[in-house]
Formats: sequence, structure tokens, C-alpha cells
Amino acid sequence: MKKETIHLAVSHSPAPVSPAVKAGGFVFCSGQCGYDAENGCFGGSDIETQTRGALDNLQAVLYAASSSLEQVLKVNIYLADVADFPIVNEIYKTYFTGEKPARTCLQIAKIPLGALIEIEAVALSES
Repeated sequence: MKKETIHLAVSHSPAPVSPAVKAGGFVFCSGQCGYDAENGCFGGSDIETQTRGALDNLQAVLYAASSSLEQVLKVNIYLADVADFPIVNEIYKTYFTGEKPARTCLQIAKIPLGALIEIEAVALSES
């Protein structure tokens, strides 16, 4: 099976990872936070801003991989505080407007760089 590493003009992650890998008709996206790579910081310190930033970054990675949010099959969401779930859920619904992908949402002890949320996904490759 052929594997293709996806690269972005500006990395959305300060970690040494590939934003995504395409293989077997799928796109495997690394976890995305609300990190603004152009400015080298988070777009905001609140869950709303970081959730939108994480989803925007995920969307950019999918686009670079010739896919889209509509092609997402599975999403994993990691929260620093599960009490943020209702807010995250409302924002999430504005990005995934059609058929919803399968999803897991968990609270974890810590997310790198002090992020409040990290979102990873598996999608179909459109090309």
C-alpha cells in the first residue's frame, strides 16, 4: 500500500509530526489544536476560540490532503475539561452540518502546550 505524507505551507503543530498521512483511500489526520502557526501562539485562551481554531486547522489539513469535513468518518476529541463538552458540541455542529461522523470525546489529564482541546480525524480521500 502506497503512503503519502501531507505537508502544509505553514505547520499548524509545533510538534515534529506530519499533519496527515494518506493511505488506502483514507486520510489520517494528526490531532489539531487551536494553535495559530503564523503567529506562533493559540488564537485565544478560551474553549470557544480554541475549538474553532482546532476545527479550522483540521479543515486546512483535510483540504491539503484533497479531502474535506464532509468526508470525515471518525473524530476523536480530547478535552482538558469535560465540562466544556456542551460548548464544544455546539461549535462542532456548525462545522459538521451534514451526516455526522462517528465520534469519541474524552477528558485527558493534559494536552501539549496547555491547549484546552485537541481534535483528530480519519477521512476518506477524495483523490
